[in-house]
Amino acid sequence: HRSAHVSPLSQHLTFPLLAATLLASFGSSLLYGYNLAVVNSPAVHIKAFYNATWSQHYGQSPSQALLTIMYSLTVSVFALGGLVGSFPVGMLVTRYGRKGAWLEPALGAPPPAHSLSPLPHIPRVSSSAQGICLSVVPMYLGEIAPKNLRGFLGLVPSIFICLGVFSAQVLGLPELLGEDGYWPLFLSLVVIPASLQLLLLHWFPESPRYLLIEKNNVRGATDALRWFLGKDDVRDVLEEMWEERRSLSSLETISIWQLLRDGSVRWQTLSVVVINMGMQLSGIDAVSAASAGRVWGLAGLTPYPANSPRAAGISLQCFTIEKLGRRPLLIIGFSFMGFCCAGITLALVLQVGTSHPRNANPWYRAHPVTGVPFLMTAELFKQSHRPAAYIVGGSLNWLSNFTVGFVFPFLQVRTTGAFCYLVFCGVCVLVALYVYLIIPETKNKTFVEISQIFATRRPFLTPHPTAARTLVRFPRSSTGYCPSW
Repeated sequence: HRSAHVSPLSQHLTFPLLAATLLASFGSSLLYGYNLAVVNSPAVHIKAFYNATWSQHYGQSPSQALLTIMYSLTVSVFALGGLVGSFPVGMLVTRYGRKGAWLEPALGAPPPAHSLSPLPHIPRVSSSAQGICLSVVPMYLGEIAPKNLRGFLGLVPSIFICLGVFSAQVLGLPELLGEDGYWPLFLSLVVIPASLQLLLLHWFPESPRYLLIEKNNVRGATDALRWFLGKDDVRDVLEEMWEERRSLSSLETISIWQLLRDGSVRWQTLSVVVINMGMQLSGIDAVSAASAGRVWGLAGLTPYPANSPRAAGISLQCFTIEKLGRRPLLIIGFSFMGFCCAGITLALVLQVGTSHPRNANPWYRAHPVTGVPFLMTAELFKQSHRPAAYIVGGSLNWLSNFTVGFVFPFLQVRTTGAFCYLVFCGVCVLVALYVYLIIPETKNKTFVEISQIFATRRPFLTPHPTAARTLVRFPRSSTGYCPSW
């Protein structure tokens, strides 16, 4: 009976599923990773460009502090643009569908920069599109994938994010596009994958769950399922979707405010907040980038593309997440990162006075939880709550990214560079503890089954249903005085 129950959704990976995943990852996630690192390699040339253009416009060179501020703004505005882009996700995926909202990142590729004024806007325009992409792509893949493939397909975009960072690091080498005359072209290469995605996306159908649950388009959902699963008999999958549709109190997509006020999903909302903020507050991007440049600079060496450990770690996750589950990966991953942060602190303390510091940063770049929070955001909520949950998770992800990038240099100054990693170590330990105590395993479970697991727990920050019965009204005395409680 058990095998008969799980066999309808235990489908093998089909070519349409793989093609949709690769297209989403290549045209969106690769761009996110590339834009994340593209302004780091030509930093010297961008500052020289700012210096020359400022001198041409105002007749004098800018101060070093102003030059640093302009470059920092160019780098940090990517996170702020992503934060802005994450806000309209709920409206876009509800009005235009998952695939319709997916077109937005492809339209956000920046043009070449040849003047001072538009350069800070290029990361902002591109990152606004990436803010949409970072939420829409895992939502789309989570809804088209069978439950036994959700983990595998959901982590493929994270591999392409790492490949995007690696591509930017390689192309930014002085021997390739890292020279002064090539960095405008270097910033504009994202047009290629964006255009390819724009051309091929029309061949792929809309999310079957969106068509059936939100649009009540049974024929469209059936055709999409047959296309993705590669078979004609999809009645069991449709029945699972109908079960989720019947379990919804309302077919309308709820707002962020309604999500935050809904006590029935408060544990899910808190879990999305914790794991999405925890992934960035672990220091994955800002810490590793700043640490790598600092350590290799102190060693007198040219920084090299050191993103391969992270890509290897995520590739390993893809082939183990359906066996180990989401929960063990999160617990082991955050615990491992906390251990690495403590190890980096110890290494920096012990290497004081040495001329060749050791680089512990590549081990930290493995980051064994990258991609899992985006996957968990899709799995913890049903259809009506999922867009609002992605807005909350995506906005906090970008806000935490900006916070770490802005605060980390000050932490290095105030803590002499060594003990700043203990802050991130504490965050990793607390997140691992939360996952161990609160978040259940979601492997091979439908969205309805996951919601039922959380429904058995007492709502968080919600009065107990019997609390109102504990109040006793005393009769008023003959003197008109009501006795104290």
